[in-house]
Amino acid sequence: MNVVAFTLEVLARTLSIYLLVLLVRVLLSWFPNLDWSNPVLSSVSAITDPYLNVFRGIIPPVGGLDLSAILAFIALQFAQTLLQSSAAYLASGMSY
Repeated sequence: MNVVAFTLEVLARTLSIYLLVLLVRVLLSWFPNLDWSNPVLSSVSAITDPYLNVFRGIIPPVGGLDLSAILAFIALQFAQTLLQSSAAYLASGMSY
């Protein structure tokens, strides 16, 4: 496997981990009584909120529901798929 394909695969796997952290963040937001000053929760929030804020600026809350997370998940999933496809293409020995 060449270096570029390996790097793309590592990035794709990193996005998989980030997707999981993002899912945890969204699920935790359903519990309004959580103490977000807790070091673990504040770390999750610090990691995910900058990314979510980009989409919150695009899609405002509707009826108290933050639907921007859906668009955030779709964009991240698309990027991950693109990275995995590119890594597989390069690993197969073909070049652009």
